[in-house]
Amino acid sequence: MEKLTEIVGIASDFVWNNILLYVLVATGILFTIRLGFIQVRKFGAGWKQMFGGFSLFGKSADKDGMSSFQAVATSIAAQVGTGNIAGCATALLSGGPGAIFWMWLAAFFGMATIYGEAVLAQKYKTRDETGTVIGGPVYYIRAAFRGGFGKFLAGFFSVAIILALGFMGNMVQANSISDAFYTAFGVPKVAVGVVVAVLAGFIFLGGVKRIASVTEKVVPIMAIVYILGSLAILIMNIGHVPATFVMIFEGAFNPAAIVGGAVGITIKQAVRFGVARGLFSNEAGMGSTPHAHAIAKVAKPQDQGVVAMICVFIDTFIILTLTALVMISSGALNVNDLANNPEGVALAQAAFAVSFGDIGSKFVAVCLLFFAFSTIVGWYFFGEQNIRYLFGNKAVKIYAAIVVVCVVIGSVLKVGLVWNLADFFNGIMALPNLIALIALSGVVVKISKGEDSPLQK
Repeated sequence: MEKLTEIVGIASDFVWNNILLYVLVATGILFTIRLGFIQVRKFGAGWKQMFGGFSLFGKSADKDGMSSFQAVATSIAAQVGTGNIAGCATALLSGGPGAIFWMWLAAFFGMATIYGEAVLAQKYKTRDETGTVIGGPVYYIRAAFRGGFGKFLAGFFSVAIILALGFMGNMVQANSISDAFYTAFGVPKVAVGVVVAVLAGFIFLGGVKRIASVTEKVVPIMAIVYILGSLAILIMNIGHVPATFVMIFEGAFNPAAIVGGAVGITIKQAVRFGVARGLFSNEAGMGSTPHAHAIAKVAKPQDQGVVAMICVFIDTFIILTLTALVMISSGALNVNDLANNPEGVALAQAAFAVSFGDIGSKFVAVCLLFFAFSTIVGWYFFGEQNIRYLFGNKAVKIYAAIVVVCVVIGSVLKVGLVWNLADFFNGIMALPNLIALIALSGVVVKISKGEDSPLQK
């Protein structure tokens, strides 16, 4: 098992560090240039569009889809997960504080990529046999490549995302919840897993209406609570915040000056881990969030595109950045001895405990519950859309049952192999999506420059 875990880990690292990293960034740069830096020019329009439909008790989703805000909430639910805590810690430990700068840069270009994903998802959405609106990368992949090649790419993407997110990814999320609660409260892991599985199953069986209803309430509340807790720590450590930003910017180009040459962190490592963990967290270009953006009820595809950009901004520039600032400014991250720091969630719990004491560890555990649970709901939904594409509606309940079982198993399992498999399938599922995005970039530009679009206002 250990050997298999190592082999899968090597394969995952190869896909991410030698192929996906460059293709993701290149795609973001392509869309940024072709759309005239839309993430800058239409940043305000995105916020206005998102909050124009803000509601904790919006109109119920129906066969015609979700409201724009419900789609945003479902997207953010999937994006803001353990990656915003454990992923941030990994980036800091492996790439030093400078990794955060490269994380920001990748997210900036990723905002243009996800705009393209949302626009294409809206344009090529369709209806299933019951008349319900469905959409996602499989439909614009088929539009980009007709015939057998397009069918193969779409099928490959569907299988990969079901495995990566619906099954293995949700096992990892459940494991993060059970670990955090066991550490903070001493609650048995299996008990946590069962409770999470029952709650998740209840939401799954309610379909898109219940998923939309839950995410539109949970996401704003969990984000606000975590942001306020993080800001409280930064205020308590306000004297260290300026130095923290100095470490981030200087560490981006001269890591040895920050962490010391003996640690061995290079600029290449800062770039690699910053970009990879940032993109893994915000999922721009991965092909996951377009499933939510596709079924948003909006007047024009570009209306949802500008909103999708804000999802990346919230995930990376707010949630993930706050986590990094707390870890560094609190002193929990010893930049002079990165090798002996606690890893993942434990580092975040240590950072909050420095300022809040034992309550800090519990605070992180509760926040992680909401982060990871909302991700389970979002990832289930993305997988469900692809189950419908491959097998039709009749297979949805079977899929839901398997995901519930995965949640229980994942809560008590040592998930090294599962996490590596999820990483690997995440990587390979993104490739068909990125190929289609590049092929259809001209379509995105044409839609965006059409009359009565945000680009013309």
